Amino acid sequence: MIANAAFERVRLKLLDRSRHFVAALEDSVRRMLLGWVIVIALLSAGRILSSSLPSGGLASALMLFVPHMLVLASPFFGYWVANCLFPRGIDFTQPEIRLARFGNWRALDPVAARRHRAFGPAGMMASLLVGMLLNLPLRTAEFMAGVPAMTAAAPPWGQMIYLAMATDIVVMNFLYTLCFFMALRRMPFFPRLLLLTWCIDVASQLAIAQYVSGAPHLPAAVAAALAPLIEGNLEKAFISIIVWMPYLMLSERVNVTYRWRQPA
Repeated sequence: MIANAAFERVRLKLLDRSRHFVAALEDSVRRMLLGWVIVIALLSAGRILSSSLPSGGLASALMLFVPHMLVLASPFFGYWVANCLFPRGIDFTQPEIRLARFGNWRALDPVAARRHRAFGPAGMMASLLVGMLLNLPLRTAEFMAGVPAMTAAAPPWGQMIYLAMATDIVVMNFLYTLCFFMALRRMPFFPRLLLLTWCIDVASQLAIAQYVSGAPHLPAAVAAALAPLIEGNLEKAFISIIVWMPYLMLSERVNVTYRWRQPA
């Protein structure tokens, strides 16, 4: 009994801390975006200025500048879309068709859902929020470190790798930012978009591998160096699906917060 009571006190304390942490995230968004701009702008400027390939005029300048600026702006696109589609402090209607049909559930009205002890993105959901947020700097750092900046004077295979990986980073940063704000603002479609994002992530890595493998005169050493990056992205996506999909379907907190239902 004493051990159970001590465990419950620790659990409630951690849950309370996670609630305060999640509540502070929304207010910290602008500071995080400012930090993102400073860091990515410095890294991008360093890559552009240190590009060892000869300049090819306007085409080369655009090829260096535009992908890096899109990488920098991708979280802002997600933030802007989130503010347009699901502003802070708004309750959203539930989807008419349920996709998560596992388990026995009883529907809750919006007031009852808000009063439920499991309402809100706290506890394990806070870990998922952090994971989505960390996806942005980690994958962007991998891109900056593993994919050299290319100009129009680069070999075709170099341009293909550079543009394909830059496009992947821009799209995935946008989608994970959007998922983050959907989760934070209790948008009912969050679990569906996160599953779709994981599927796009997997499909994107497979498409890049297929696309780059067809590049003319691709050096074997370059292909061997690129493979771990693509495999790592695939592994992260599959691990996320395996770890979090059962939680998103069966967790009481997820179902109360995003589906307005509790265990029957």
